[in-house]
Amino acid sequence: MSAGRKPGVASDEEFDAFVAAASGRQILVVDARNPDFSIEPDDAKFGADGGSAPISLCGTPARPNSMNIPYERAAKRLQPRGVEALAVKTAGDKTTPIITHCGGGGRGQKAKEALEVLGYTNVINGGGPAVDDLWIKFGEL
Repeated sequence: MSAGRKPGVASDEEFDAFVAAASGRQILVVDARNPDFSIEPDDAKFGADGGSAPISLCGTPARPNSMNIPYERAAKRLQPRGVEALAVKTAGDKTTPIITHCGGGGRGQKAKEALEVLGYTNVINGGGPAVDDLWIKFGEL
């Protein structure tokens, strides 16, 4: 783990190796933050419209390869509707390269683990906007 990163967030070397191994395949980004700031008030810091990484940009031309699938802390799971949308987006290919993130990596790690339980085999935790050196590498996907 790099200094200052939460457990499970990829090192620069791990991240670069992950991207290189994708070798031209489309990388999908799963944003585990919750757009309902009444549930996750801290997500507004980066994720509100006008923040440095608005959740509302997921799946738009600004972040076309990203999906918002909130990690629900109380239920300890990814939002089921989002998981269904992921299966459609990946056409059932559980080897699709996926980068998970939240604000700083905690829920990104939980999302990574949840996807692995669901059978996804090519997943890495990129931390999120608070991990500047990784975010600049994938924040616009």
